[in-house]
Amino acid sequence: MSIHKTAIVAKEAKLGKDVEVGPYAVIGGHVEIGAGTKIGAHCVVDGRTTIGENCEIFSGAVVGTRPQDLKFKDETTYLVIGNNNIIREYCTLNPGTTEGSRTVVGDGNLMMAYSHVAHDCTVGNNCVFANNSTLAGHVTIQDRAVIGGLVAIHQFVRIGKLSIIGGCSKVVQDIPPYSTCDGHPARVYGLNLVGLRRHQVARECIQELNHAYKVIFNSGHSIRQGALDLEKLPQRCPEVAFLIDFIKKSERGVSRSCRSE
Repeated sequence: MSIHKTAIVAKEAKLGKDVEVGPYAVIGGHVEIGAGTKIGAHCVVDGRTTIGENCEIFSGAVVGTRPQDLKFKDETTYLVIGNNNIIREYCTLNPGTTEGSRTVVGDGNLMMAYSHVAHDCTVGNNCVFANNSTLAGHVTIQDRAVIGGLVAIHQFVRIGKLSIIGGCSKVVQDIPPYSTCDGHPARVYGLNLVGLRRHQVARECIQELNHAYKVIFNSGHSIRQGALDLEKLPQRCPEVAFLIDFIKKSERGVSRSCRSE
């Protein structure tokens, strides 16, 4: 363990093997940090925050301080961060709001400088947040999503797995899995072919997804009706079944195709 002499670490904090704490960092008393994690200079890690192993948190990040929610009245809430995450300079991550609630970040995520994860969010695994991407409260980000720089995501929105959102987009409805989206508000432009191929999704499944997108987004029916129509057809590809289920469970509605404007 390596703790810089200018760092302030509460005696109640629990630090694992080989944790590094840089100059002028502040670690609160309810914090738990896993083995091999590095906390950079001038970071603040506070609240009931648990950070997994082999994470790297860069200078100036503020992790686990009270949520930016006027309803919060000092309830006991949590922030749970998994393993192998990279959290760059001046990112901010907040815990939940209501008693016992949690903000959860999975494993292997990259959050570039000034990204914000608000209260009660859930972030999956292997996601990328470009600079200044901003999540409001209760947002869900599924695995391997890519959020462009300066993207703002409305509260309670879900971002589907292996989707990509172009920079400076305004996201007010759910972003479907496997999609490429962009705009004000964000609209669906098609499949995230680069992401699908990069993660070795079978060619046959990509072809089925392409057909599914035509039925759901470009058939002239509502998105939900398109999904219901598609559900009646034989499904060989689990990605298509996942897409249908995502749409059926949407509460805020799903972003429309750019062709429907």
